[in-house]
Amino acid sequence: MPHENPPPRLTSLAHGGGCGCKIAPGVLSELLRGVPMLAAPPELLVGREASDDAAVYRINPHQAIVATTDFFMPIVDDAFDFGRIAATNALSDLYAMGATPLFALALVGMPINTLPHDTIRDILRGGEQACAEAGIVVAGGHSIDSIEPIYGLAAIGLVDPTHLKRNGDARDGDALILGKPLGIGVYSSALKKGVLDAAGYREMLDNTTRLNAVGSALARLDVVHAMTDVTGFGLLGHLLEMCRASAVAASLDTARIPLLRQAQSLLAQGCITGASTRNWASYGADVHWSDGLPDLWQPLLTDPQTSGGLLVACAADAADDIVTRFHEAGFSEAAIIGRMHSGTAEVEVG
Repeated sequence: MPHENPPPRLTSLAHGGGCGCKIAPGVLSELLRGVPMLAAPPELLVGREASDDAAVYRINPHQAIVATTDFFMPIVDDAFDFGRIAATNALSDLYAMGATPLFALALVGMPINTLPHDTIRDILRGGEQACAEAGIVVAGGHSIDSIEPIYGLAAIGLVDPTHLKRNGDARDGDALILGKPLGIGVYSSALKKGVLDAAGYREMLDNTTRLNAVGSALARLDVVHAMTDVTGFGLLGHLLEMCRASAVAASLDTARIPLLRQAQSLLAQGCITGASTRNWASYGADVHWSDGLPDLWQPLLTDPQTSGGLLVACAADAADDIVTRFHEAGFSEAAIIGRMHSGTAEVEVG
């Protein structure tokens, strides 16, 4: 009897993967420029005005609903791992606002006649497991038959408005802390090229499936002024969003920025995503580099992070304590990477 053809690799069915699928920030700004922003009710505490991580709607003086959605195409070939990564990434937006997740809805687009049903089922199982680790259920969702596989969540959370953390409340003098190392886009490119080894895959999976749940606890601290998570626009893109929303500038110290262990060597082998190049084209004019800085830092700082770390702006004298809290929560590579200072919305890299 003839053997059935093996199912296609998940990543072979997608033109991009993970948060590298995001529309470039410059293009997105141009698209939104033609969409009118209607007057919002006072209960809408956070809308789309500051490119924040989620919408927030106050329902009473002590409770506000936090709502977000995130979905993308496969970043890995293992179906269960893809589901876990996508769900973890979607929940991160809630944690970045200081919220506690309540429940999620699945967003599913699959080439139903191309992928085995068991593969699709494994993607859904992976998402369910990530939500279970966050203490919530997937309460429903919506599915369509699509050419490329797509999976993610609409996630709903709850926050006390007094503990809400926006990306626009950073202050002059704040320290900047990054919760996870950079390099996920580099690793995803290496995976597609077939040059990511087993240790690198395990490191990639460990980082992309680690819930940023520490954000809910950090949000209750008055010394934490602003938070966001680093995803498809890279560290520079999301830091610039924070600078613009807060009307301050930032400085980064590359010697202190944590990286995945193989990020630099894989980058030297040409493992770079198209999203990194598009990111730089969108916001590179607002970045200033110190003389003599190695060229590799530009693609590292624009590298799209799928399920990346929290970026926290906090009082400088509390920074060491915040880093300790990250470490105690399992983020061993969290570090102080720079500071906020007065100036126009730009980033100095040294």
